[in-house]
Amino acid sequence: MKNKVLYDVEDFIDLKQMMNIACEKFAKNIAFVIKHKEGKEIKYEDITYERLGKEINALGTSLINLGFKDKRVAVIGKNRYEWILTYIATINGVGIIVPLDKGLPEEEIEMSIKRAKVDIIFCEENYLEAINEIIAKGETNIKEVVCMDKVEGTKSIDELIKLGEDLIEQGNREYIDAKIDKEKMATIVFTSGTTALSKAVMLSQKNIVSDINSMRKVEKLYETDTNIAFLPFHHTFGSTGMLLYLASGMKNVFCDGLRHVQENLKEYKVSVFICVPLLIESMYKKIEVAIEKKGKTKVVNFGKKLSGFLLKFGIDIRKKLFKEVLDELGGELRFIVSGASALDKKVAKGLNDLGILTIQGYGLTETSPVLSAENAKVLRFGSIGYPMPGIEMKIHNPNEDGIGEIIAKGDNVMLGYYEDEEATKEVLKDGWLYTGDLGYMDKDGIFFIAGREKNVIVLKNGKNIYPEELEVLINNLPYVAESMVYGEAKDDDLVVSVKIVYNKEYVASKYPGMPEEEFRDIVWKDIKQINTKLPKYKYMKKLVLTDEPMIKTTTQKVKRQAELKKMSEEK
Repeated sequence: MKNKVLYDVEDFIDLKQMMNIACEKFAKNIAFVIKHKEGKEIKYEDITYERLGKEINALGTSLINLGFKDKRVAVIGKNRYEWILTYIATINGVGIIVPLDKGLPEEEIEMSIKRAKVDIIFCEENYLEAINEIIAKGETNIKEVVCMDKVEGTKSIDELIKLGEDLIEQGNREYIDAKIDKEKMATIVFTSGTTALSKAVMLSQKNIVSDINSMRKVEKLYETDTNIAFLPFHHTFGSTGMLLYLASGMKNVFCDGLRHVQENLKEYKVSVFICVPLLIESMYKKIEVAIEKKGKTKVVNFGKKLSGFLLKFGIDIRKKLFKEVLDELGGELRFIVSGASALDKKVAKGLNDLGILTIQGYGLTETSPVLSAENAKVLRFGSIGYPMPGIEMKIHNPNEDGIGEIIAKGDNVMLGYYEDEEATKEVLKDGWLYTGDLGYMDKDGIFFIAGREKNVIVLKNGKNIYPEELEVLINNLPYVAESMVYGEAKDDDLVVSVKIVYNKEYVASKYPGMPEEEFRDIVWKDIKQINTKLPKYKYMKKLVLTDEPMIKTTTQKVKRQAELKKMSEEK
C-alpha cells in the first residue's frame, strides 16, 4: 500500500521553474532572516523572495560571465544565506554544485575537491587559508575562490552579485534564459560515510524535484510557517528540505548552534523544525525534567489523557492545555520532522500528545533523500510511514521475522556513484536501490526500520541483534546523552555490550557528590531492568560508562567503526 496523496498540488518540472514561481508568488514574503551582531547590539535583516530571486539571477549571470558555465562549483561553510544562494544559483543554470562538509579535516576537503574536479569554490573566511594552501599545491582544477565574507584581496560574493546585476541591466539574459536538462547530473554529494573514502552520489534535478513534489503532497506547509535551518546544508536532507520550504513561501532562520536551539525557537517563533533524534530526545528530556521540577507530572499526564479523549470527538485543546510547556519551545512549534536514525516511540508520542505533530521520515543521500514518512493522517509511532507518492519500497529476502533489506525504486533514486561503476552496480540492480537498511512491513503496508545491515550483531547460535532497537530503549533513560550497542569478541562468540555517554549536568543535579562506582551501579540496575523485557540472547552483559561524547558525523550519527577503533586503542 502506498502513501495517500493528502494535498492536491501541481508538480514542478525542475528546480528553476520551482524557484521562479516561488519568488514571484511569494515576492513580498520574507525568505530569510539574517542576524547581525555588532558588539552587544543585534540587528535583523529580512531578505524577501523578490530579493532572493534577483540575487539568484545576478550570481548565476556573474558566474557564467566569468567562464564557469557547465563547471563544478563547490561550497563550504556553516548554514547561511550565501551558502544556499550559491547552491541555487549554480544548480539552476550554471553547472554542477558540490556541497562540502564543513566538519571535514583539511586533507579530506582536498580529496573531495580533487575527486569532484572542482573549478571554483565558495567558502567562509575561516576556510580561506586552508583552501589557498590546497590550491598552491597545483593539484586541483580550481581557478577562482569566492568568499562569503568581505576579505581584502579575495573576490566576495557581494562583488559577484553586483557584477551580475549590472550585466542583467545591460541586457544579459544568458543565465535567466538558460534551459535545464533535468536528467543530467546537477550535484555531487559526498555521503557522510564513516570510512575515509566516502561515496560521491550523483543527483539530477529530476531526482531532487521529484522528491520535493512527493513531500508537498503528504506534508502540509504554510507560507506563514517559520523554519529553523538546523540540519547542515551539505547534507541532502538539509538542502532538499530548504528547497521544499522555499517552494512553500516560508520564512527561514538560522540556528546559532546546538546549545542555542531552544532560545532560537523562542527568538524566531519557529513553527517547523527538521532535525535528528538525538536533539529531539534531548529537548523532550528537558521538558520532562522541567515538568517534574515544577511538580506538575501528574497534572500533565492527566491533561494528555483528557485531551486524547477529546481528540476522538474532534476537540483539540492541547495548545491551551499545555501552553506553559509549549512556550518553552517558542509557543509556535507545530511540526517536527525527525530523520537520520530511529526516534524513540515514547518521545514521538509525548510530543504529539502535547500538540506538536512529530513525524519520522526515512531516506538516504542516494534517494534525494526522502523515501517514506509519517504524516498528519498516518502516525504509527516507531514507524517510517508509507512510501512517498511515486516511490515503491519492498522488503528483500525477509527472514522468519519478516525482516529483510529495504529496496526502493522511483524518480528520486540517484544516477549512481561518481566514477565508481562497481559500487553503483552493488546497490542499483534492475532499477531497484538496495539501501543496506533492514526493516519490515506491517499488515497495513507501513514500514519499520530494524537497523543497518552492517551493524547487525550475529551471534554464534545464528541469532541476529539489531543495535538500534536496544539503543532506543537505553536512550530513554533520563541521564543518557547517547549510547552505542555493539558486539565484543569473547570465546569465539560476541558479547552484547553497550557504551553509554551520560549527561553530566543531569547527573550532577540528580546525584550530587555521588561516587562514580555508585552511579555505575544505578546504570547497571537500569540496564538489567531493560534486559528483563528482552529475549535472553539480547541481554546486554558489558557496560562502558563515560561522559566523553562519541565520534559523530555532522548529522549527529555515531561513527560506529571509528568509535570501536578508538575503544580498542584505549584498552
